[in-house]
Amino acid sequence: MFGISDLISLIISAFIILPVVVFLREMGYIIVSWLFGVKEPRLTIGSGPRFMKLGMFDIRKNYHIYSWFSYDELKYESKFSYICIYSGPILINLFLGLTINFLIANGWAEEYKTFWDRFVFYAFYYVLFDIVPMVTFNGKPNNGMIIYQMIRYGKRIDSSNEPFLPATSDVEKEYQEYMKKYEESKKQEK
Repeated sequence: MFGISDLISLIISAFIILPVVVFLREMGYIIVSWLFGVKEPRLTIGSGPRFMKLGMFDIRKNYHIYSWFSYDELKYESKFSYICIYSGPILINLFLGLTINFLIANGWAEEYKTFWDRFVFYAFYYVLFDIVPMVTFNGKPNNGMIIYQMIRYGKRIDSSNEPFLPATSDVEKEYQEYMKKYEESKKQEK
């Protein structure tokens, strides 16, 4: 039976653990892209109107698990660099999941075991859905499919005309257009 303690666990999982795992996953892109001389990196967290922009972090008002990484240019652009960048989120979640799982198995944080078990679960959840090559619901390839295509064909071969990762300047332009439409719709409601 679903009780109050289950509801509290669900809220903690949905609004704390899952967003933290997603944030760390996105940090995998940033960490690896720094090795290849990324210019203008941005991590957008959430959706909707901007809440605040703090350095490379663009935080939106509608908080949750929707986030993405963008950049304008790589200093060392190659097939290998793209394979590494798209492997970054997989590797960081795999590393965190295995490390925390090892610590739990050795008695670390026993009083918070449920919290950390869920953290490990979500970390491996993202590893699984990132590493198995597939096309997602919106017709775009996941990281595993892009890595597979880069290794096998030397390029991304899906039908998407979008760049590997969006340019930060393009994302900002799209955001400004979105906000203009958003403001117009708010005026029409009044």
